[in-house]
Amino acid sequence: MNGSTLAALGWTDELEAAFTTYAVDGFEPARVVAEHRGGYAVRSAHGDRLAHARGKLRDDELFGGMPTVGDWVVVVDAGERFAIEAILPRRTKVSRKTPWLKAEEHVLVANVDTVFLVNGLDADFNVRRLERYLATAWDSGADPVVVLTKLDVGDPELVAEAEAIAMGVPVHAVSNVTGEGLDALDVYLEPARTIVMLGSSGVGKSSLVNRLAGRELMPVAGLRNDGRGRHTTRHRQLHALRNGALLVDTPGLRELQLWEGDLDRAFADIGELTTQCRFHDCAHQTEPGCAIRAALEDGSLDAERWESYGKLQREMARLAGRRGSREHAELKRRWKERARETKQLKRYGKLRER
Repeated sequence: MNGSTLAALGWTDELEAAFTTYAVDGFEPARVVAEHRGGYAVRSAHGDRLAHARGKLRDDELFGGMPTVGDWVVVVDAGERFAIEAILPRRTKVSRKTPWLKAEEHVLVANVDTVFLVNGLDADFNVRRLERYLATAWDSGADPVVVLTKLDVGDPELVAEAEAIAMGVPVHAVSNVTGEGLDALDVYLEPARTIVMLGSSGVGKSSLVNRLAGRELMPVAGLRNDGRGRHTTRHRQLHALRNGALLVDTPGLRELQLWEGDLDRAFADIGELTTQCRFHDCAHQTEPGCAIRAALEDGSLDAERWESYGKLQREMARLAGRRGSREHAELKRRWKERARETKQLKRYGKLRER
């Protein structure tokens, strides 16, 4: 096995230990570098190949899930393609709720070190959306970084608005056209480190990928009639940069519904205020000594930010209820299946073949 190739992709001692039980059976590790409708592209010590996931992974989607870009997977040669047998433990993952009614997790990317939250300093800029992105990034286990593009044509005063809500998070304003501010991003581009870019369509993620790579890796479309960028990225893909850093571009997100957003980190200022309330169970409405109400009255807490926090809290509460019901139903189904297998074991002396 070419250990240097795997190390360049981010292979660690922890992954090596997790893979030990598979190594004796002739499997090999690989990293998912792209996801398509027809399957996956994976990179192993022997190069790139197409791969498909075994049906058992799809059947266990609720409690395990299908592979995604950035995953380290266990593969075996299955003719023209690799077959993905298992997913090795994820160190980090960026997830959202699926953009439909079902309460399902959609893992956008796994095993990343840094999340670039890309917003444009133009009509795309939206602090409420940025709050959602921050909550998602903090929950991922990776380090969030706010990258504000279009510095050459946007409003530089919006940088201060981003800094006001991105407490404890680096904020960088850049121009993909002039190159201004891009040097500040070099500190995140270390060999074998993985960065993912998240943002809405047209904010310049593909142009930023090309700038950081020093060559054209992604196609870039022209501006629309309203001056905004066009959506060009069609699927998630991991790119290896010349200096050894790994960069994942993603399609623009039309919406980002929280899965397990970390509101405590994204709204650290509000969390700090709640600890100053006279009563620990303060509802922040009419109670005496409420620090939240006082901050709203003196203007130190923006009313729209407080409303946004409440909206996200309610969204998370509704999702938790729906997730609990779904997982309980799935557990009941599995218990019934196990009971049937136990009966067959007693009757025939062996478990039903799956």
